Amino acid sequence: MSDLKNKIAVVTGGNSGIGYASAQQLIEDGAKVIITGRNKQAVEEAAIQLGHGTVGIVADQASIADTDALVKKITDAYGKVDLLFINAGVASFAPLEYLSEDAYDNIMNVNLKGAIFTFQRFLPLLQEGASVIFLSSVNAYTGMANTLAYAASKAGLNSVMRTTATELAPKGIRVNSISPGPIQTPLFGKVGLPAEALQSFAENLIEKIPLKRFGESAEVAKLVSFLGSNDSGFITGTDFTIDGGFMLRG
Repeated sequence: MSDLKNKIAVVTGGNSGIGYASAQQLIEDGAKVIITGRNKQAVEEAAIQLGHGTVGIVADQASIADTDALVKKITDAYGKVDLLFINAGVASFAPLEYLSEDAYDNIMNVNLKGAIFTFQRFLPLLQEGASVIFLSSVNAYTGMANTLAYAASKAGLNSVMRTTATELAPKGIRVNSISPGPIQTPLFGKVGLPAEALQSFAENLIEKIPLKRFGESAEVAKLVSFLGSNDSGFITGTDFTIDGGFMLRG
């Protein structure tokens, strides 16, 4: 169990999936948590369900104006952030020949551009000892068909992680990323595939995972908590794969 007592943690996209599970774990480990999301009702309901004084703020990671407003609210209320988990993301799959500009822009605006400027805007609140974590994906490495825009956004995020880890090390701010493999989350069901095709895709995917199952959001959340704690104080500039051995396949 990580010790996050008296730490202020922000989780973007914290109203569902890995973000919600991470918020739960961070609360359990003692942190004061602020979650964000685009859907007002979903954010408010998630904050109530999480309890323990969790604050829900509506903010679209693709909107720099929303991020500026978010940072102001947190600055006024807390004056600092100890753990920033940039988790919000979107996904849609299509081969190169059918990839639309709108789909590409939507993915990049949230997953990469939004992530970069979220980090930038939060910098004044991050003090020595702060931890920043990006949610990446094994798709940054796999070359899986039909994931071009999504995979590119996550590969870009890993590059941002390494660069900023170097830039911010003199300030004592650590930056890492987590690359989950197949995890059972709501995002998995929003990739635009019909239910039957999605089921077939999931079954084929499980056959490629040595542990023969999908991961759980709670398993990723424990890694988030560890990377946000002082227990990981000598870790920065690293991407952590959590995939049941998926990347071992030949």
